[in-house]
Amino acid sequence: MRFLLAVFGVLGLLAQPVMAQDRSNTILVLDGSGSMWGQIDEVAKITIAQEVVTKLLTTIPDDQQLGLTVYGHRTRGDCTDIETIVAPGPDTRNAIGAAVRAIKPLGKTPMTDAVIAAAQALRYTEEKATVILVSDGIETCNPDPCAAARLLEEAGIDFTAHVIGFDVTDAEALGQMQCLAEETGGTFLTAANADELTTALTTIAATPEPAPVPVTTTMRAVEGDASAPLLEDPVLWTVTGPDGSALTTDQQVNPLVLDLLPGAYKITAYRAQVETALEGQLQVIAGEDATLTVVFEKPAVTATLEAADTAPMGDTIPVSWAGPAERNDYVAIADPQDDRNRAINYSYVRDGNPVSLLMPPRAGTFELRYYQKDGTIIGTRPITVTPVTATLEAADTAVAGASVAVTWSGPDYNSDFIAVGAPGAAYTNYAYTRDGSPASLPMPTEAGTYELRYIMNQDRTVIASRTITVVDVKASVTPPAEAIAGSVVPVPWEGPDYKNDFIAIGKVGEKYTNYTYTRDGSPVQLTMPTEPGEYEVRYVLNQDREVIATAMITLTEVKASVTPPAEAVAGAVVPVPWEGPDYKNDFIAIGKVGEKYTNYTYTRDGSPVQLTMPTEPGEYEVRYVLNQDREVIATAMITLTDVNAQITAPQGAVVGATVVVPWEGPDYRSDFIAIGKPGEKYTGYTYTRDGTPARVEMPPLPGDYELRYVLNQGRKVIATAPVTVTDITVTLNAPQSGAAGSKVAIPFDGPGYQRDYIGIGAPGSEAYETYVYARKGEIALLTLPETPGDYELFYVMNAGRRVMARQPFTVTP
Repeated sequence: MRFLLAVFGVLGLLAQPVMAQDRSNTILVLDGSGSMWGQIDEVAKITIAQEVVTKLLTTIPDDQQLGLTVYGHRTRGDCTDIETIVAPGPDTRNAIGAAVRAIKPLGKTPMTDAVIAAAQALRYTEEKATVILVSDGIETCNPDPCAAARLLEEAGIDFTAHVIGFDVTDAEALGQMQCLAEETGGTFLTAANADELTTALTTIAATPEPAPVPVTTTMRAVEGDASAPLLEDPVLWTVTGPDGSALTTDQQVNPLVLDLLPGAYKITAYRAQVETALEGQLQVIAGEDATLTVVFEKPAVTATLEAADTAPMGDTIPVSWAGPAERNDYVAIADPQDDRNRAINYSYVRDGNPVSLLMPPRAGTFELRYYQKDGTIIGTRPITVTPVTATLEAADTAVAGASVAVTWSGPDYNSDFIAVGAPGAAYTNYAYTRDGSPASLPMPTEAGTYELRYIMNQDRTVIASRTITVVDVKASVTPPAEAIAGSVVPVPWEGPDYKNDFIAIGKVGEKYTNYTYTRDGSPVQLTMPTEPGEYEVRYVLNQDREVIATAMITLTEVKASVTPPAEAVAGAVVPVPWEGPDYKNDFIAIGKVGEKYTNYTYTRDGSPVQLTMPTEPGEYEVRYVLNQDREVIATAMITLTDVNAQITAPQGAVVGATVVVPWEGPDYRSDFIAIGKPGEKYTGYTYTRDGTPARVEMPPLPGDYELRYVLNQGRKVIATAPVTVTDITVTLNAPQSGAAGSKVAIPFDGPGYQRDYIGIGAPGSEAYETYVYARKGEIALLTLPETPGDYELFYVMNAGRRVMARQPFTVTP
């Protein structure tokens, strides 16, 4: 349980004694800087100040807490020359008088820092404090007296600085002094001579203390945390004032709000439901609303657990529970000897009741626990975990890499497994017990002494083991002594033929390049590398890629030739005779020397192949390319000449019309005649395979266009001709209205291109309700919409779906 006091959001407990509220502690700050030697009516200002202060002291009550701070009186040019000569306290008048009379002005004017030092001597952040400053000059050390005054006012309990400017005429100095006073709620006066200084000091000393103002104080009771909501059960408050009188006694309310005078109050909060009282003190400070938060501890929470007294290690058992069941609470098993209280295994209570809890993988005495989400244990019970056993039966020896039948018995917990490994080392191969007994377990590929193990998946706990001897596995490969590079060679082999074993070929000491699985039988069909040289054929166990047999083979160079014509037209399809091995997916290609090929044809299509030439003229290389590694084994040069074409544009054309365009050109596969704006993509086209002249539909918008002969390969344009497309005018001569659902004749003047149509729809829209095709020489007969209203008829040219004409139309009922 604890008591929290919140004032302006700060939590704390104030238990200090209450200071008297009728008078504040006061320090007189006197200017002892060199400027005090200045004279008024031929008398030094320091002398006048000494006499006035001495007389004033005789009028101050003995019990007034009074002190003295002087600055600039000991050293020259020192901004730290500030001294509290007499600490504030009662009966200090004689000591202050003697100290004042002994002042010898000497140094600078650290006026602001002197006020700060006096405030600190008065413990202004804890108690009510007043400073009376007498100074004759401008601040020479602190750059901002106003800012310093604001900080004092903000940090102080009830801090006030009264300022007297003695013989001060400088406007900046007067401003500084006035700011010091006003920022702290003090009085600023000026004095030009001894009489005015006497009057000013008397006025300030006689300033009455303001009457104490009640402060609104709120007392709250909560549970567990200061930020928690208010308690709803009864709370009784007793508040005792600074004088010991009871302001309230067992007042039942929450929160309790009172207006209290500054001072120290004793607060008692009694929570009836748990019969608990909390006591503390509240320091009420003038001008500051206060909030006191009383925090009662939450009642202790407990839980109970029910389960069997014993359970086999690694088993999963039901555990019944009763507890708060808050989100993320959990039931766990732990080692009571573990000082860190860590759970070994756990299950969230949100998963049901009872929960299923996994036992540790070792025997011993453990503890079932109910944990709250913050880790607090609120319920326990002991449980004994008993050992479990397992057995393993298998042959004493096995061939490397072979799968051995291992008969086992054991708990068969989830993901338990049978494994093999070298004694003292990690296992290399395993099989899950869930797959039944006997387990089929692959042996390591290295001969030696190994250990079979039953392993509990939890913490990889070994609960049974036995040794097994692994002996070498035998194999052989018998390739021919010599073969042609890139060819497919039969390779007889003998060996274990384990799953995914393979026969491979590679350079001695290097990774293999090609392989074939042994499951494909003996001999395997093994593809040779494309580079001639000495190679090694290997029998490779899939497990660990262990090589268990090798034999050497010499690969000789593979021969090929290509015989293209010396010259051909760019883009043409040219027959290219060839000779070569015709391995699977070999191909004849063409490309610039030193560059990637651009076109190719597979050798499986026979000799000669039909090879499409690139569209750019120039010198090219025809190549025989092995598919394997893209190895080029034969080349020959060919020169490609320009391909030519010609287009004859019509003298004129109108939008949407289909015009005839005579052309000449190579008519390669999928070449086409197109039309488009110069420098832009084409808008329409016709294939050259349809003959000459081509029939090309003009664009839907008027303008200057370009007819083009386009090679399909690379979309290369090899001929152009300009054509100007002019606009046409279309008019609708329909009636103004017609009955809903009826048919109305729509005379029109327009091109009537194929699939042009007249539609009716909402005004300004291009979506029709109904439509009819507008065929040349016919009057369109349009069925009107069934809904009466204002519509619009529109003529749409099929090319580009361009609306060529509109006419308002009313559908009547």
